[in-house]
Amino acid sequence: QYLTEVEISLTQEFVHCFGGPDAAHTSFSNVQKAINYAMTSILSTGGIRGGKSSVDKFQPRSFNMGISKEAFEKVGGYGKIHPGEDPDLTIRIWNKGYDTKLIPEAFVYHKRRIDWNKFFTQVNKFGMVRPILNKWHPGTAKITYWFPAIFCLGFITALILLSLKIVLPLVLYVIYFGLVFLDSWVKNKNLSVALLSIIAICIQFVGYGFGFLKSSFWINFSSKKPETLFPKLFFN
Repeated sequence: QYLTEVEISLTQEFVHCFGGPDAAHTSFSNVQKAINYAMTSILSTGGIRGGKSSVDKFQPRSFNMGISKEAFEKVGGYGKIHPGEDPDLTIRIWNKGYDTKLIPEAFVYHKRRIDWNKFFTQVNKFGMVRPILNKWHPGTAKITYWFPAIFCLGFITALILLSLKIVLPLVLYVIYFGLVFLDSWVKNKNLSVALLSIIAICIQFVGYGFGFLKSSFWINFSSKKPETLFPKLFFN
């Protein structure tokens, strides 16, 4: 079915690079379904991995990416950064004049990290590589990449304000988590997954947000190259 959908789409409109959305198989654990929700929802990542509802230009991800030999050779293939190798490749493809597109029907069941610790490590690295990509490709930097960090700092501020009997900021967070719960419940039709989705989004925002802040500081205020500052984010 996947190859059929890809063939139909590329026949109608050929591009040199394409991708499809994530999906969660019914056999996935509740934690995996919650993590999938956090990584695909318009309420968390802006839908960049979830399909048509994305608020940003679609960037194919390596777990579900097709690329022509011509485009791959033109850009020199993957770089040494990891994670972040797929957006780096996609941006370089754009810079060479090639288009990319989402094929909504070409989904894959993306079995993500199986526990919270591994998920935190993954999203923390995602946050750390983004400032590096912004430095390499300045035209791709967006304010939305700051949102997880702003969310975390805002929550800390809300707790401080609560001690001063200013409750509105914290109420806004409660409303947000309520929306996450309801949206996940509707989509997954599972109360446990809906509750776990709140945990998944908190881990996602904390991991990504503070990874982003740490990397942004060193990338902007150190004279060292990213490869020297963060060797674990690069292949030798």
